Amino acid sequence: MKWYVYILRSLRDGKYYIGYTSNLERRLKEHNSGRQRSTRHRVPFELVYYEEYESKSEAIKRERQLKSYKGGEAFRRLIEGRGA
Repeated sequence: MKWYVYILRSLRDGKYYIGYTSNLERRLKEHNSGRQRSTRHRVPFELVYYEEYESKSEAIKRERQLKSYKGGEAFRRLIEGRGA
């Protein structure tokens, strides 16, 4: 099973959400349907970045790393496609 770390951008307020999942398409639909309590007030979202991993533990580790970047230069470079 593949695991994904993803970054969404709210089209309402421009803020970002970072998460991980085993089903990227389903997860984006859940966020945009308003079923995710923590993000329902910020819908709709667009997927701006994702990475694929072989294990859940790798994905969780990377998600934590990306969350530590949030708002910093490394985060901006990543979502602009210049790597982090």
